Amino acid sequence: MSKPKVTRQPAAYYRLPENSIGYLSRVMFRSFSRALERRTLEHGVSAGQWRFLRQLWLEDGITQRELSARVGMREPTTVVALKSLEAAGLVRREKCKIDRRKIYIHLTDHAKALEDVLVPMNAEVHDLATAGLSDAEVDALQSLLRRVIANLAEEAKDAPTLSDVRA
Repeated sequence: MSKPKVTRQPAAYYRLPENSIGYLSRVMFRSFSRALERRTLEHGVSAGQWRFLRQLWLEDGITQRELSARVGMREPTTVVALKSLEAAGLVRREKCKIDRRKIYIHLTDHAKALEDVLVPMNAEVHDLATAGLSDAEVDALQSLLRRVIANLAEEAKDAPTLSDVRA
């Protein structure tokens, strides 16, 4: 019989959602996304589309697979999002002439112009979300969240995927 792992808090502590970092992060993310979407929808951009646009503003013309990885979405989800972005006139897909399996995603001129309109909205929501926090507290929050993300990424790197489990 294996010995139970020692944890920071007893398991019962995490029965209350407000004690769970995962729960609090999810609530924060959803609240942040809704606040941002209330602003971006005025320009026909949903929260889901925003995630893809912000990556393409950083680097236009990347492959669909790379975009999927950068956004942290599975490829089937990315395909659905790209269809929506394409229908909205925000991106165009282009097959690689050398390797037809690769699809490159390019911003339209309209999507490029939206960057200067939508990015300030993101800054506005950041200011709203961090109201009452000092610059040092915001820096600390960002640093701590990055560390939590890195910890979870390290744990997940060797974890089986659903396709591994089904094989």
